[in-house]
Amino acid sequence: MTEPNSPTTLSQSIRRSAIGLAIFACFTAGLISVTNFFTQDTIQANERAYEARQLLSLLPDGYAAEALLNSARSLDQIEATDLTLLHIAGDELYYRAINDQGQVDAILLPLVAPEGYSEAIRLIVGISPTGTIIGARVTRHRETPGLGDQVELQKSNWILQFNGRSLAKPLPAAWQVKKDGGQFDQLTGATITPRAIVTALRQGLEFFELNKTRLLADALLEPTL
Repeated sequence: MTEPNSPTTLSQSIRRSAIGLAIFACFTAGLISVTNFFTQDTIQANERAYEARQLLSLLPDGYAAEALLNSARSLDQIEATDLTLLHIAGDELYYRAINDQGQVDAILLPLVAPEGYSEAIRLIVGISPTGTIIGARVTRHRETPGLGDQVELQKSNWILQFNGRSLAKPLPAAWQVKKDGGQFDQLTGATITPRAIVTALRQGLEFFELNKTRLLADALLEPTL
């Protein structure tokens, strides 16, 4: 008679467990794949809707979400040295807000503030053809709750102070927080986060001035999506 704890019985038990785990893993992977397949369109639609809301929040009423999303263009035609002002890669997209007369009312640019308190902060900024900020929004960050997260419009109106600003208003030297001798408010208990965003938005305006002819040109009207 074979002993209950003999090597043969133990080996068979391990083998059966391994087979059971393999079957369970295959079943789980298959279930996940099927779920992803059937929800992929919904996920993409939700992501597209969120992106549209972010973009539309920068603009006055009257712009269609779908038209704005379809206006996406790649920044890969821009000089890499200029893209360093935005701290993004050339394959990222920007958007054009076009009115009923076919004129561009704003360029919506992605940019990154690399020196956030916790990590880099992602933003999007709307700039008029004359180089004035129409609006700016933080789209991703990991700043300290209750302090640095006040850069979110849902938490405070701090980000709205950039509306109507340009490289001439104020002059570049004043594009700093007040603690550093500039004209922009910092946040109570948080200076690093506002400082990073002020710098990023100023550099976004500098990028626009260097490339506005190309960004606004009809030569870039072919869609990338």
